[in-house]
Amino acid sequence: MNQEQYRSLRQQVLQEMESYDDSSEETIRRVISQVVATEEEHYGFSYDDWQEYEINLFNSLKKYDVIEELMEDPEVTEVMINGPFRIFYEKKGQLHVFQKTFDSRERLQEIIEQIVGEHNRRVNTKCPIVDSRLPDGSRVHIVLEPVAIEGPVVTIRKFPPEVMGLSFLVEHKSMTEEAADFLRKQIRNRQTILVTGGTGSGKTTLLNALAEGIPKQERVITIEDSAELQFHEVENLVRLECRDAVENGAGAITIRDLIKAALRMRPDKLVVGEVRGPEALDLLQALNTGHQGSMSSLHANSCKDALLRMETLVLMAMDLPMKAVRAQIASGIQYIVHVKKYGDGKRGVDQIVEITGMKDEEITWCPVFQRIDGELRKAGEKVDVKEARSKR
Repeated sequence: MNQEQYRSLRQQVLQEMESYDDSSEETIRRVISQVVATEEEHYGFSYDDWQEYEINLFNSLKKYDVIEELMEDPEVTEVMINGPFRIFYEKKGQLHVFQKTFDSRERLQEIIEQIVGEHNRRVNTKCPIVDSRLPDGSRVHIVLEPVAIEGPVVTIRKFPPEVMGLSFLVEHKSMTEEAADFLRKQIRNRQTILVTGGTGSGKTTLLNALAEGIPKQERVITIEDSAELQFHEVENLVRLECRDAVENGAGAITIRDLIKAALRMRPDKLVVGEVRGPEALDLLQALNTGHQGSMSSLHANSCKDALLRMETLVLMAMDLPMKAVRAQIASGIQYIVHVKKYGDGKRGVDQIVEITGMKDEEITWCPVFQRIDGELRKAGEKVDVKEARSKR
């Protein structure tokens, strides 16, 4: 596809659209077809080019421009836009460079405004960082100048088209059937579960999957910065989402605000999409006052690191004795499930540990499942190394 000719066609389409009162998809497609057909008569180009022009012109006017094909590819899990002329994507766990680029910084800015406008968010030089989402639930993080030095940065974590329950994760070898049954049992028994892992390790995917085990009669309230969780099987579901401050700095609604509001809604379970600040204290207090069986996620490199980070986050809210902080963690959280992204791009459960209490003012825990030589096994189970390697 000739880029110069493409830009010329796009300009012609925009000029033609000025004479129409509506900008429906049907009208846009009709105008594009007319303009491309007229241009083909003058210059001539192949059928493949003709098709590509029509698709790309429509995407640029009605969808997400050059990244639309990445958004439509079910195997692409993440799209990373580092300014208008550098685009990367993750497919099957591997990072690739995308050969197409936006025409200009202005065009990328138009796409950004389209994305944030769909959910009444705003982003500008005064407020250059924003979290939003696409209509399908995909997570979007945007950073503008002056924070982003080389142009707007957009990171899109795509929402999977199918619901990934625990059974799905078992089929795709992210965990074993034994581990999945164990987690279902703990959810039924109202045990609190904290999902931990690094960036892009699959924490939100696992939280969604754990909803498979929630009894249908329970009232569940989800609380997120940007709504991603999709608990389709839960009938009595309330979804809450944070709100940014308006231009004068007022009107912000935080995770802490939403947890306090949720406690007045008679929840059986609270599900906090991610704990990353002083809301850790509010969540622990809720867990220790009759809301056992709740769930949340936390960035951490291991189960042990998750406990240390939870302590730090609680202290961000209030200066409490460490013994008291650890006692609340030990009594409020029963299990930690750690997920990990491996070198081959695959994601899976790496370890499940049980919090067993306190000893000498330290939180005690023991592994229930752990991954050994690539296999998730019950703790204490003897491992035949040759057998494990043969299955890989």
